[in-house]
Amino acid sequence: MRVFRHYTELPAAAKRAVVAIGNFDGVHLGHQAIIAEAGKIARAARAPLAVLTFEPHPRSFFRPELPPFRLTPFRIKARLIEALAVDLLVVLAFDEALSKLSAEDFVSQVLIEGLALRHAVVGDNFAFGHKRGGDAALLERLGRERHFGVTQLSRVSGGQGEIYSSTGVRKALVSGDARAAAALLGRAWEIEGRVQHGDRRGRTLGMPTANLALDGYLEPARGVYAVRAGLDRGQAIQWHDGVANLGVRPMFPERGCLLEAHLFDFAQDIYGQHLRVALLERLRPEMVFDSIATLVDQMQEDGRQARARLSAAAAQQ
Repeated sequence: MRVFRHYTELPAAAKRAVVAIGNFDGVHLGHQAIIAEAGKIARAARAPLAVLTFEPHPRSFFRPELPPFRLTPFRIKARLIEALAVDLLVVLAFDEALSKLSAEDFVSQVLIEGLALRHAVVGDNFAFGHKRGGDAALLERLGRERHFGVTQLSRVSGGQGEIYSSTGVRKALVSGDARAAAALLGRAWEIEGRVQHGDRRGRTLGMPTANLALDGYLEPARGVYAVRAGLDRGQAIQWHDGVANLGVRPMFPERGCLLEAHLFDFAQDIYGQHLRVALLERLRPEMVFDSIATLVDQMQEDGRQARARLSAAAAQQ
């Protein structure tokens, strides 16, 4: 997948594509349906498949004071999009200049003059241009006038009638329902980053942990989770079962919110290495204990519970 961080002076090979347009935070099943529809049209037309997205997320630009809310920072979003057999990823810097483009100018300058697109695919809640002045209906009208195709995809829902949406994923995670988030995403939600040096307290308590900061991520419900942790080994990810605490460690409040993952039956030094941690199920909320001994007993019970839940989940696959 080729990545372009501008829409001007694109090479000829990046033009005349079928383009899925959106923020795609989370790359959930609804987003995947939009990109899949664009792929089907692209294959029929023997055209490149492109995704057009924006960084930072417009909400971060307009409301920088809000707490982090991203489901997928750019690196992860790009990896997930690439896995959908996308040929081109065009990432527009969402800044003041772009935010002030009218819907009509966005179509003229970005889609037609820049991308020379063949066909656009969007969700039915798509909005674009200054103050969200354009919608899917306007895009369809401009497509007819400017001779490019437009497909508007209705929002996709699951077997229980749940609408696939980034908002729904956020609500599930904030409530601690990792399973519900996974049902909307089509996969377990992950936090990833470089393993940080900590205070090594987990090691002294018999459960050494790999620590990740939540920089830029939405903060899910605090507590203890059964997890799968993946170490980047170049061409492959080496996965391990584990248990993780997500929170501020109320008994040891020296640092901010961290994800502290203990990998079962694992003794390697992985400081500084890249780690992915998938939250599979929340076992309990964050708690304060009356003694270190009580904390250690609960940590051991958390480990037993996590092993049992992960084993049961593997047996169902």
